Amino acid sequence: MSNHKTLKVFSPYNQSLIQEIPMVGAKEVESALDKAYSLFLDRKQWLPAYRRIEILEKVQELMKAKVEELTKTAAAEGGKPYVDSKVEVMRAINGVKIAAEEIGRLTGEQIPMGLTQASVNRIAFTTREPIGVVASISAFNHPLNLIVHQTVTAFAAGCPVIVKPASTTPLSCLAFAEILKEAGVPEGWVQVVITDNEAAEKMVTDPRVNYLSFIGSAKVGWYLKSKLAPGTRCALEHGGAAPVIVESDAQLDDMIPALVKGGFYHAGQVCVSVQKVFVHEGIAKKVAEEMAQMAEKLIVGDPLDEKTEVGPLILPKEVDRVEKWVNEARENGGEILCGGKRISDTCYAPTVIYNPPQNIKVSKEEIFGPVVCVYPYADREEAIKKANALPYHFQAAVFTKDLDIALDTVQQLNATAVMVNDHTAFRVDWMPFGGRDASGEGLGGIPYSMHEMTREKLMVIKSRFL
Repeated sequence: MSNHKTLKVFSPYNQSLIQEIPMVGAKEVESALDKAYSLFLDRKQWLPAYRRIEILEKVQELMKAKVEELTKTAAAEGGKPYVDSKVEVMRAINGVKIAAEEIGRLTGEQIPMGLTQASVNRIAFTTREPIGVVASISAFNHPLNLIVHQTVTAFAAGCPVIVKPASTTPLSCLAFAEILKEAGVPEGWVQVVITDNEAAEKMVTDPRVNYLSFIGSAKVGWYLKSKLAPGTRCALEHGGAAPVIVESDAQLDDMIPALVKGGFYHAGQVCVSVQKVFVHEGIAKKVAEEMAQMAEKLIVGDPLDEKTEVGPLILPKEVDRVEKWVNEARENGGEILCGGKRISDTCYAPTVIYNPPQNIKVSKEEIFGPVVCVYPYADREEAIKKANALPYHFQAAVFTKDLDIALDTVQQLNATAVMVNDHTAFRVDWMPFGGRDASGEGLGGIPYSMHEMTREKLMVIKSRFL
């Protein structure tokens, strides 16, 4: 691809052009790889732990001074409402803090020797060292916080990192790269490449890359994994269908607002958005109707307006897709309790569907839009079977006052994390986070990513004085 190509970044809300930025081709990607790999090979250029901590502390200061600017950039390009984008920016700042603190916890352990005659006169211990060059491919839905998770973790672990932001939301990434530079990150340690998918594929499959961090669709993630060079490790974060089991004794006053927030936050464009809610038949219709009443009152519109609660979908074609899926549910007997229609080319009304069949798209696939389905059940075991039936297993939830039922449901749900009496989209940046089965591989969460981006080295010292 030639250098004169540009990437146009449009507002997902009104499709206006926000900015046009130059793209790079295979030559520049090769140069970035060469620079990152050379840094990794030359141990004299590695940054000591205290220096990385100092830089990351400076990054936090600079971000705190630019909260408003970063919030507006993220909301404008990604469409997440202003209020939620501000929360994202504060989380990103905290994420940098977590990474700086975790540097001191990247430790090894002593391995006992002398347990057999052959192992006497030795002392052994492990240390952790950087895994190598990290290549990160990011997603649009948290344009600043995901970049922090995919670059700061690598830098904190001592790895040079090359990041390709989502083509729809590169501006937050570029703004963050400027902050890193200003904070004193030496050249080459964190590089941003705005390029096409072909050049990005060449980058992540290059044998000089030791670790791939990928957030995006399962189709692309598993494809890239199949092409990785031998020895390249990876973390893949795809989507899920976030099932919720609601028992008849659930505390509805707290639960309904939680499910509505978990389902319609960022117009449902979150990999752990509440999507499938299985409710005991005695209260199922009541729960669905109360959710619909709350969903109908959500203010949909311009993400830069501080009153907006639900913004646009990232691209107009996603509105078309969601519309088709909801129409399919309607035609097959799903009861549309609210929404069920597009508001514009870019926004879709928050929608609650009651009891759509299990064999249609809204029940079988990740919706990634502002749609929540509620299904009545008579037998909790059957509801759990249905919840586990899809190949996607990420985060799930159960609502009940009965501790035994909660514990049993947590055990039976196939998920990486199960929330008890909270929605599926709960996350803090220091907890393990990631999908299993079709939903991904490896763990995110800042301390966990940093651990994965290092590897152990064993040292055995032999001495007659031991």
